[in-house]
Amino acid sequence: MELTALFAHVQGMTAIAIGVIIGLGALGACLGIAIMGSKFLESAARQPELVPLLQGRMFLLAGLIDAAFIIGLAIALLLAFSNPLIGVLRTASGG
Repeated sequence: MELTALFAHVQGMTAIAIGVIIGLGALGACLGIAIMGSKFLESAARQPELVPLLQGRMFLLAGLIDAAFIIGLAIALLLAFSNPLIGVLRTASGG
């Protein structure tokens, strides 16, 4: 396979991988926060006196769920702007 075609193939597959990382990460974070919010509302309706305690824990968990998505987003941005796979191809080709 010609070197420029190989570069284009790697960049195309990287773009697909970036879309999958961001898409599935966003979907997982949205579902996680939605389920957590619904469980919070259920428990707050059952025991209203525990709302302050549950609310603090809910916000802590929301931050942790979003942190997992942000880490995936950072990896996707790394692949988008400084793709290590292209660097490997350049050193293998001698250029």
